[in-house]
Amino acid sequence: MKFNYSIWIASAVLLFSCKNGTDKKDLVTEVPAAKNERKLAKFEPKDGVLLFVGQELEAVGGLEAYNDGYLDHFQKPAGWTTYTNINPGEESFGRIQEGLDGLYETADWGDNDYNASLQLAAPAYENMALAIGLQFVNHEEKIADGTHDHFTYKLAEFLKSLGKRPVFLRIAYEFDGEPWNHYDKEQTLKAYKRMVDILRKEGVTNTAYVWQSTGFMSQSQEELESWYPGDAYVDWLGFSFFNRWEDQKMIAFAREKGKPVFIAEASPTISGKDAKATGNTIETQLSNPEQAEEAWQKWFVPFFKTIDDNKDVIKAVHYINCHWDSHPMWKDNSTFKNIDARLQLSDTISKRWVDKISKEPFIQSSPNLYEDLYQNK
Repeated sequence: MKFNYSIWIASAVLLFSCKNGTDKKDLVTEVPAAKNERKLAKFEPKDGVLLFVGQELEAVGGLEAYNDGYLDHFQKPAGWTTYTNINPGEESFGRIQEGLDGLYETADWGDNDYNASLQLAAPAYENMALAIGLQFVNHEEKIADGTHDHFTYKLAEFLKSLGKRPVFLRIAYEFDGEPWNHYDKEQTLKAYKRMVDILRKEGVTNTAYVWQSTGFMSQSQEELESWYPGDAYVDWLGFSFFNRWEDQKMIAFAREKGKPVFIAEASPTISGKDAKATGNTIETQLSNPEQAEEAWQKWFVPFFKTIDDNKDVIKAVHYINCHWDSHPMWKDNSTFKNIDARLQLSDTISKRWVDKISKEPFIQSSPNLYEDLYQNK
């Protein structure tokens, strides 16, 4: 999650909460109709759900200097997630961004350390797919008109350097995330398409393109359609699974489009009584047994039920194993300021988690993972 994610603004949340409520037909807990035959998307498994973890070095672990993360306590998942940007000159918690930060060297923009190259070189990350969240807030016009093409060409070289490792690129993730993203719709659509066109022209073949909503800001199928780049530019549809997961419309939209769904961001957050007006969530420290149990019942159970009820379209999920409230970016954020989602802190949560993800439908890392994804196995 989030690269340069601003503090929630209560008035903005109020604005969106005044829109239409969730229709029963759009609830994620609804049992879907019989699966329609459709062509599988790039890297979509025929059956099963790819498990990703993230999001920064501390959360994922598996490295000499970062050795208390997910990889240090659990079975290696199918992939991990990192983040980067194309917004050179922007300031984020004391760092002036250069563009494609965190891909080649260690960078901290307020959300702890990122360094994809360090992870890619480590044995612990072998046989894992990579998901990249790419944001360009305030720079969508410069990408759309070609001013920032050199960053896209550099990104193409980075992606090609990964060989056959599958990559899921989330361009302008949470495109409808107002106020923290405030993307201009017209320019963002142009920028998304321009980037995909360049990457394809440059011979990038190991990358699937993911179009990701917040999951609760777009309150209708029509709103989602207005942001949609088109079938030719989208391999997967995505949304975030936080405290307002019941408001999502992406699963129904995905069935309409015949595309798989990536729950691209997920971490245990539970709405407070005034959540729709303020964005506030209740304190959730997985090290606290009572809070961990509440998180399991009110967030983890619905999370796994959503997956189970929608196996025809949900084919990948990303759990954010983050110590949210220790990072400057989140200390005043109404959603994450009281959250510590590190699974390893709770024996009971860890045991239940392992029980769930160690069997079908979840897909973990394996020596055959890349070949299986290329062949849609």
